[in-house]
Amino acid sequence: MNQVAHFIAGRCVSSDRREPKRSPVDGRLLAEVCVADAALVDDAVRAATAALAEGWGRSEAAQRADLLDRIAAAIDTAHDELVGLEIDDTGKPVPIAAQEVARVADNFRSFAAVARHWRGECREIALSALGRFRHRVQRRPKGVVAAIGPWNVPLLTLSWKIAPALAWGNAVVAKPSQHTPRSALRLAQLALQAGLPPGALNVVHGGGSLLAAHAGVAAVTLTGSTDTGREVLRAAAGRIADVALELGGKNAGVVFADADFDAAVQGTLQSSFRNTGQICLATERLYVERPLYRRFVDALAEGVRRFRLGDPRDPATTHGPLISHAHRARVLAYYEQARADGAQVVVGGAVPRLGRALDDGAWIEPTVWTGLPDAAAVNQEEVFGPCVHVAPFDTEAEAVARARHPRYGLAAVLWTRDAARMERLLPQLDAGMVWVNSWLVRQLDFPFGGMKQSGLGREGGLASIDFFTDARCVVERLPEPA
Repeated sequence: MNQVAHFIAGRCVSSDRREPKRSPVDGRLLAEVCVADAALVDDAVRAATAALAEGWGRSEAAQRADLLDRIAAAIDTAHDELVGLEIDDTGKPVPIAAQEVARVADNFRSFAAVARHWRGECREIALSALGRFRHRVQRRPKGVVAAIGPWNVPLLTLSWKIAPALAWGNAVVAKPSQHTPRSALRLAQLALQAGLPPGALNVVHGGGSLLAAHAGVAAVTLTGSTDTGREVLRAAAGRIADVALELGGKNAGVVFADADFDAAVQGTLQSSFRNTGQICLATERLYVERPLYRRFVDALAEGVRRFRLGDPRDPATTHGPLISHAHRARVLAYYEQARADGAQVVVGGAVPRLGRALDDGAWIEPTVWTGLPDAAAVNQEEVFGPCVHVAPFDTEAEAVARARHPRYGLAAVLWTRDAARMERLLPQLDAGMVWVNSWLVRQLDFPFGGMKQSGLGREGGLASIDFFTDARCVVERLPEPA
């Protein structure tokens, strides 16, 4: 049986405890994943600490930038291999997996550029009574960073953490989800081959809370559920470690009657159902202005009926399975709750039959509901599946009030051609990311993160500097001019 090992100090390391990894597509046993205990987590942190002491933490920014570019080139060379690993572990169709792996390489190049060109902050201030002073901000790596990733967009999300951490001279212990362990292991091997010192990037499977609580870890960055974020925050709180959390959401979309109808329908088909709804940025609540409502629901349902579920390597497939049978049971419980609460199932709502080759996979039908109040469970709690509830609204004020969520504030989507309306509504939306007449378009050097229980901190570009470095102010008295 194929074994997925840990990667510590530049070599694969096994452990006695293992968990099965099954294909979400057809239920086949793909591998046994090693699971870390406290001793193995300690070994990984020690390896990272040693890499810093042996010179990685004192390396020059230009040297690190060149190395990140070489890692990006290695990812490009291994593109097809990494895509295959992502498809096997997640079941996502080839085009989505290929796009994500390409963006992994882009992330390394983007942070290489930031590290190479950032010139710091410096200004001279004349104080009449005291003389002239130069104020400088120095940035130093924090040390060992724990990077904890999710299973829905595994390699891409981890690269948002690993690339900036390395760009600023930190060493990393990465913990991918045990549902999706293999691409992270391969990335660490590619980075070593590209010249990254052993121990600068380590991978452990399991032990996320152990990492967060470890005294040798200076900072923890997590993408995951809000419940997991609370666990990590508690584990890190005892030693006041820096924590960045990108957590769940219950995101709303708002479609006004003046919107480009076809663009809004196609955009919602993406924002609600891409990656089988397993994306923290997904639109699970949609509010449509009443004159457009019935037509929009019908067009959305027709679009869902055109989806094709099947073998993720088949170019005709548009949607894959959920990540596991356990997650499907959770999503199906919400489907059943929606019916019990009185939802009208416009399309979907069940487990599809796809034939003997696939029926043992974690398949579920993409679903559109209507008819529920905003207080219903599927309008309040993150389902993390391929579903959206659509409701009508009558006024702009009503749309904003219903779009805001009492607990979450990750993302929102506005569909309108009225630029003045857009500017009125943007300040009223509690969301870290708002798309207008689009979705999932993001420049890599812009900040990303959520509000309320959707997270702490920001990722991306210059925003990452604040998390992955410690800032030190140096004040130097300048000599008086001759």
